Amino acid sequence: MRNSIKHRTKQQGAVALTFAVLLVFVLGFMGLALDFGHAFVVKTELQTAMDACALSAAQELDGQTDSITRATNAGIAAGNINRVNLQSAAWSDKQKLSAADISYFDSAHALTTDSTTARYVRCDHVQTGTKTPLLGMLKLQSTSSAYAATIDVRAFAEATTTPSQSTCPLPLALVAKNLTKPSYGFERGEWVVLLINQSSTPGGQIGWANLTGGNGASSLAAQLIGYCGSKANDPVVNGASGTVASLAEYWNMRFGIYKGKLADMTPAYLKTYQPDFTGYGFTSTNWDAKDKNGKSCCAYDNNAYTKDVKHNTFQYHRQAFSTCVGNANSSTDVQTDCGAPMGYSKLVTGQNAAVSGGPSGALNLYGTNRRVVPVPIVGATLNNASTNIIDFACMLMLQPLPDQSDKVQQVNLEFLGNASDPGSPCRASGLPGGTAGPLVPVLVR
Repeated sequence: MRNSIKHRTKQQGAVALTFAVLLVFVLGFMGLALDFGHAFVVKTELQTAMDACALSAAQELDGQTDSITRATNAGIAAGNINRVNLQSAAWSDKQKLSAADISYFDSAHALTTDSTTARYVRCDHVQTGTKTPLLGMLKLQSTSSAYAATIDVRAFAEATTTPSQSTCPLPLALVAKNLTKPSYGFERGEWVVLLINQSSTPGGQIGWANLTGGNGASSLAAQLIGYCGSKANDPVVNGASGTVASLAEYWNMRFGIYKGKLADMTPAYLKTYQPDFTGYGFTSTNWDAKDKNGKSCCAYDNNAYTKDVKHNTFQYHRQAFSTCVGNANSSTDVQTDCGAPMGYSKLVTGQNAAVSGGPSGALNLYGTNRRVVPVPIVGATLNNASTNIIDFACMLMLQPLPDQSDKVQQVNLEFLGNASDPGSPCRASGLPGGTAGPLVPVLVR
């Protein structure tokens, strides 16, 4: 009897010892799970920040000489607004994303610092010193490098731009000179006529085109305010002819010229009917840069033709938030301050309010990208109701529309290339995966 009791006592001690040993392993695995779970959360949050960085930066890669500067600033701003390390706004006081974490590649995927050739952007950041306290406790009991008090977590993302599934174009159609892609017979910087003499049949290579299947000026006016949805192969139909007053009203809003009084231009109104960042208008009267064939051209940027106009280009005026005549003033006498300097005998009747420019003016406060726009390209004349969109051009709206009584002035847009060119200034928001049109950023790795 006494021996049986001693045997049971020895068994109870063995169970306790086994449990103690197993508890060490259980706690160890729990520590591994918690620490690596923490690291996984940091990795996921950091990946979100890198994705935002790459997508925002890629949107700025338009082939201009300052594109890398703009892209880097956009990437840093977008990446750093994300929270990292258990949603820490300060990233647990670790170093945030910086310019050193962003690199650029050309179309052959070779590293580059040339803004004009950069096509891919990579955001790559290491979050150093992420704490692993339970592994750190094991480190005290072991000499193995597998147990560390901190670990480094890395995430990277790379993005470029591809055509969007749909676009937000003007209700116009550019008739191709030929069917050779990507320029369809046009040269970058070329001024393309929208309307010639308002009292006769519209001429030139561009005409009004209804993109929604409707008809009449009211449908076109609604599309001028803001329409999205056109894609390659969609049909277009003839729109109104001439400078219809209702169309001119909404066209000219993009130049900061409005119908009514300045007092009517409330913040809510300007947020709905947004102008571009500049209303400066380019006509043959106030702009004399020529291309190699002696034709008016190149208001968007300095293309090194026959005149150095870099100081007075559209980009220059956009950065200065210039009004229709290149200053920061607002006026109720639009004809005197805007129409006459551009050579217009008359702007549309009743459009007598030009909002203010300059850094503190309405063009900066409420402006957006409203004059560098996609325009559908068609391969047939616009009197064919079955005409389909074959591609999209990127174009600059050069002038506001004059009154119908002005029978002299042509209205032009400047051809800036195919909207899906890697260096196109046309950018879009929306889903990637289209076959033609403005570019949207997309992650590639």
